[in-house]
Amino acid sequence: MANSSARSAVLMGLGLAVLGASGFGFLAVVGRTLSPGDQAGVLGLYMIINILGPGLFVALEQETNRVLSSGTAAGVDPRPGIRRAALLGAGLAGVTVLVVLALSPILVENNLGGHPSLLVWIVVGALASAAIFFARGLLAAGQQLTGYAASLATEGLSRLLPCVLLAWLGYAAADGYGLVFALGGGFALLVALPWLRRVLAATKVIGEPADPVGAAAVLAGHSTRTIAHGLALLGLATLLAQLVANLAPLVVTGRMPDAPAVAVAFGFAFVLTRIPLLLFGPVQAMMLPALTAAAVRGDLAEARRRVGQILLAVAAVGLPGALLSALVGPWLVVTFFGSKVQPDSLDMGLLGLSTVLLMIAQVLQPALVAFGRHRVVSIGWVIGTAVLVALLVLLPMAPIPAAVVAQLVGPLLVVLVTAAGLWRAIGHRAPVGVS
Repeated sequence: MANSSARSAVLMGLGLAVLGASGFGFLAVVGRTLSPGDQAGVLGLYMIINILGPGLFVALEQETNRVLSSGTAAGVDPRPGIRRAALLGAGLAGVTVLVVLALSPILVENNLGGHPSLLVWIVVGALASAAIFFARGLLAAGQQLTGYAASLATEGLSRLLPCVLLAWLGYAAADGYGLVFALGGGFALLVALPWLRRVLAATKVIGEPADPVGAAAVLAGHSTRTIAHGLALLGLATLLAQLVANLAPLVVTGRMPDAPAVAVAFGFAFVLTRIPLLLFGPVQAMMLPALTAAAVRGDLAEARRRVGQILLAVAAVGLPGALLSALVGPWLVVTFFGSKVQPDSLDMGLLGLSTVLLMIAQVLQPALVAFGRHRVVSIGWVIGTAVLVALLVLLPMAPIPAAVVAQLVGPLLVVLVTAAGLWRAIGHRAPVGVS
């Protein structure tokens, strides 16, 4: 068991490393082959897909994960619940496309460098994200972490390598880069299919559950209404989480139309400071099955132990990352991304601290989901987003300093609200259900 866990951790680490490195390689190609105006458009596409994809469809991944994990733990058939989650996820994807199209005049003019085709690729990217995040929910709950890792690596490489080829052949263009980036989730899904078949083949229930009362409660959590309720609350929370994590560069770009090189440099700096968050994201998927099983058993001590271990890991990774952001981040932005402007060291260090706060929130969120406290998650992100947007718009200072302050205060409020909610959830025995 220990060897299996270590192997899974190594594979996930490799998949995350490839995904992270490929994302930054993609931006480096963009920075070195496009004009500042086109760079701003592709960077806008990059940020919007990373808001919509992880923002909305991580909720689908976590709800799918919860359904399969709780069914397995309780000895009940999770397949009807999985089908309901798939249908609801398809509906969510459709609504997302409609909202993107409704906002198209604003997005194309302010964030996509005047390229309408980039909006089309955002729609493609949103649909691909819905499919791959649903698949990853099944892979994580079914403990097919090799397939999960393979999907991460494929998503990254399928975005980077074609762009390198286009640049080498002399066909560097914002439209081509946008299309390649949008298709990454689709290629990841194709690679994950063999492992998905194993998960679906294994979801068979033999015999009667050991605890019929507990099994009935779990089955109630697999109803369309409960899944939709959880998906709505968690979808709101994760979308707001991505807004809190990624909104600032879009606002800065919109507020600095006459200084695209400065806005792009801030965007590159922002993405660089988010490296630990990007690499830490799928930890939620690895945490949720064990936390859900602990919730079904009522094992609060195990839940506290797992959350505490991950929080220590956050401190060990995130705080040195913030320091490195301040010390070498500006040099990396100029050297790696080819930026014409060097960002401020203090700004990058403070953005690194905001990344640590977001990582803490990513630990607290799946723990609350496992114990059915979806509403607390949503409340935390609503408060954090409202304050962040208010500070971005109303602070009487230049756009970039205002963005840095907002990125610190918003995540801090999310952490305080969700930490208080989790303390109430694991401090006493409470029924598991979406609330």
